[in-house]
Amino acid sequence: MSNEGCGAAPGGLPIPQDVGGQAIVEGQVTKDGVALPVGYARLLDKGGDFVAEVPLGQDGGFRFFAAPGTWTVRVLAPGGAHAEQTVTAACDHVTAVQVSV
Repeated sequence: MSNEGCGAAPGGLPIPQDVGGQAIVEGQVTKDGVALPVGYARLLDKGGDFVAEVPLGQDGGFRFFAAPGTWTVRVLAPGGAHAEQTVTAACDHVTAVQVSV
């Protein structure tokens, strides 16, 4: 699996200096304690529907700008590795997530 073909910036867009009422979900994906630089992070709504996807950054990082509420981050990595984690995003806040595959 490579990160080629996805139009999103690896890791997601940078955080502006003023979060300005946005809810941000960001994190890092690791495998055996090491950052995983190849794969994708997906954002799913509370009904499990696909909302967004970004390729992982070189540091295994990802970032989504989301509405406040409950979300699932699903990670897809080489070799069929995957993991999910539920998070709650709030306005004016960066929600940090660590995902291990």
